[in-house]
Amino acid sequence: MNLEKYYGVIPAFYACYDEQNEVSEKATRALARYLVNKGVKGLYVGGSSGECIYLEKEERMKTLEAVMAEVKGECTIIAHVGCNNTRESMQLAAHAESLGVDAIASIPPIYFHLPEYAIAQYWNDISSAAPNTDFVIYNIPQLAGVALTAPLFKEMLKNPKVIGVKNSSMPTQDIDTFVRLGGERCVVFNGPDEQFVSGRAIGAGGGIGGTYGAMPELFLKMDALVKEGRYKEAEPIQHEVNAIISELCSCKGNMYAVIKGVLKINEGLELGSVRKPLIGLAEEDQPKVNAVAQHIRQAIAQYC
Repeated sequence: MNLEKYYGVIPAFYACYDEQNEVSEKATRALARYLVNKGVKGLYVGGSSGECIYLEKEERMKTLEAVMAEVKGECTIIAHVGCNNTRESMQLAAHAESLGVDAIASIPPIYFHLPEYAIAQYWNDISSAAPNTDFVIYNIPQLAGVALTAPLFKEMLKNPKVIGVKNSSMPTQDIDTFVRLGGERCVVFNGPDEQFVSGRAIGAGGGIGGTYGAMPELFLKMDALVKEGRYKEAEPIQHEVNAIISELCSCKGNMYAVIKGVLKINEGLELGSVRKPLIGLAEEDQPKVNAVAQHIRQAIAQYC
């Protein structure tokens, strides 16, 4: 099994809107081209950063279609297809496979606390709708309210299409657990951007993160240093990234609205705002957006 295409920096893709707050094909393609031109390994489309739970199924399909039309064959594409019902998740999975994505991924079902055998059934049903496509489990217990346990992961490994875990739980010990259980047939992606270096040090083969798109150069530099075993040199970049993330989260507006504001300043990308009930930028946020945009430019100049 060739997992090489999954090793590296994979930004979690942002939802892109026009002035009417409708999904914009033009902006989506522009963001995909920007990220691929930066040299990222792949794109993770339709996850938390893509505001997936606030988009209609057709909007998620439109986003993925635009990404594939722009960069198919140039990088690895993982499509998050999880919805809070099995039927639509399977429809998104089949659609993603028809477009030729490398893998699909899914959170567990949320709201109702289901037993683990029901969660496994949900994931396997989704996988069955894309039988020729790799499957990545998305573990984000702090938001989903459900954690991927070792017994549940062992059960999912009976499905030959399961090739990895996007692990967004905070303990790096979880990465170690999934690396040991998955062995050579699986790749574990570090999820929390604040622990990119430590997650990689304990065994994550790559990273998928929501702030990568705001500063891909910094994550690519850390990735290169980690691959060479130069962790001490990567450490100060991680500290700088963590300070930037704190600034991205310091506004009244949602972090993704802030990131889109940063990308407008630094890269000239017009990606719109965020989908309600997420909160867009407030007027008083703009000085902070300007400051963090400058901070990112300075960090890139210093380290890259």
